[in-house]
Amino acid sequence: MATRSPEALEAGFLAREDDRARVSVTRGYEDRREALATYFDSTARQAWIDLTSDVKVSGIRATVRAGRDEMRGVLLDWLPADLRRTRVLDAGCGTGALTIAAACRGAEITGIDVAGGLVDVARERAPSFTGHGRIWWKSGDMLDPSLGDFAHVVAMDSLIHYEIEDLVDALAKLTERTKVSIVFTFAPFTRMLGAMHKFGKVFPKSDRSPAIVPIAESDLRMHLSERIPSWEVKRTRRVASGFYTSQAMEIVKRG
Repeated sequence: MATRSPEALEAGFLAREDDRARVSVTRGYEDRREALATYFDSTARQAWIDLTSDVKVSGIRATVRAGRDEMRGVLLDWLPADLRRTRVLDAGCGTGALTIAAACRGAEITGIDVAGGLVDVARERAPSFTGHGRIWWKSGDMLDPSLGDFAHVVAMDSLIHYEIEDLVDALAKLTERTKVSIVFTFAPFTRMLGAMHKFGKVFPKSDRSPAIVPIAESDLRMHLSERIPSWEVKRTRRVASGFYTSQAMEIVKRG
């Protein structure tokens, strides 16, 4: 019976450890995805519909609305002005504001969200005519490979609830089907967000909204370079408006 060298045994052990880590990350992503679907399709559905409309909201929510409007503008500015004949994925489209705006610039865009109720609202809000643009509305997982390939992917505030390993793993899977760029947002680590995240873990509540996970930009850059070495960070920008703080980042394929 042949014996394996210490090097081979170590390599096999490391491979199994890596497989277990990947399974853990996948499970974490799937569990959080289902929690988000439940939350945005039930507890927060009406609040989110109001927030993304022009109805009057409280002062706190008004700052969040203003921040989201600014962030949407940033992400759209990072896409080509002319999107005709360009396939785009809006990963986590919510009620569809960014999807519709990109379609009006000519994009052939798929808007997908885990919350089917919000996708229904997006479909109702979409204009009947978007010029050269076309929209396909879908409810489900943004990582579903059956969605096909895209030139650009946008993920506005749809990854902010995931731990850094899950977030980067999701981006890695999206790069497999993306030709040019991915623009996304993350919750930048601040003392306030860090304290809120820690407090939520110590004192969890069953009715609490899914936690926003603060991530240090330096840690994110390190994870991205290790997990997706063929892609690089092109630019980043933070938006802060009252109770809304989010940071945009664009990653592009090297070369």
